[in-house]
Amino acid sequence: MTTPFYVSPQQAMADRAEYARKGIARGRSVVVLQYADGIVFVAENPSRALHKVSEIYDRIAFAAVGKYNEFENLRIGGVRYADLRGYTYDRGDVTARGLANVYAQTLGTIFSSAAEKPYEVELIVAEVGDGPEDDQIYRLPHDGSIVDEHGSVAVGGNADQISSYLDQRHREGMTLAEALKLAVESLTRDTGGGERSLTAEQLEVATLDRTRPQQRKFKRILGRQLARLLEPDAAETPDTAGDGADSGPDTPEPGSSGSGKDSPDAGE
Repeated sequence: MTTPFYVSPQQAMADRAEYARKGIARGRSVVVLQYADGIVFVAENPSRALHKVSEIYDRIAFAAVGKYNEFENLRIGGVRYADLRGYTYDRGDVTARGLANVYAQTLGTIFSSAAEKPYEVELIVAEVGDGPEDDQIYRLPHDGSIVDEHGSVAVGGNADQISSYLDQRHREGMTLAEALKLAVESLTRDTGGGERSLTAEQLEVATLDRTRPQQRKFKRILGRQLARLLEPDAAETPDTAGDGADSGPDTPEPGSSGSGKDSPDAGE
């Protein structure tokens, strides 16, 4: 009788973590920045059918990198949790902290289970407050831990290099145009230290804007408004503020199973 192959628990967990990290690194990066009027999400994503950034609730948004079908399942679960809690109790009881705890439990359980592979995803849950000091940004790696972030955060791709670039240049009180340009600059830096260009068509951009009079603070920035904000001497004006598109809670696209890694990134 042969001796069963033995792997120590420490080695097994290290292997699972390495597997998940490699999967996440293959996806294109997402950057989240605080600016004067809220929080901006910028993702390198040429697809207009599959979103990396989505609304969860009135003041809460979600961003993710990794395997699309896995983080889409988590997003849908988050929307259901928020809707149920807001309906059962009060809309004010739905918070980014509560949602991050739910996601942490789910990711941690899956990561620790020997019966299935770990999720190849990294999440960001953000909530805009009445002032910059009330904003909340939480990063959730594949193992279910929660990291409370401030100012700026990047996940996926060359996240370490991008985060270092952002830490050196991000400052409080930036305008939306300034924060957006900084985010795009950080995304264009590759591992070799060189730079590449990104156009408005290659970007997915959304904000949680605390100045909106509506209860829902989430707004996608598209088309002419995005192009204007990316111009070298762009400044926010009332003229550009009306060109963005409002977006309700996102729903899965019909027929999109999302079997690829950040489906728009499949094949990288």
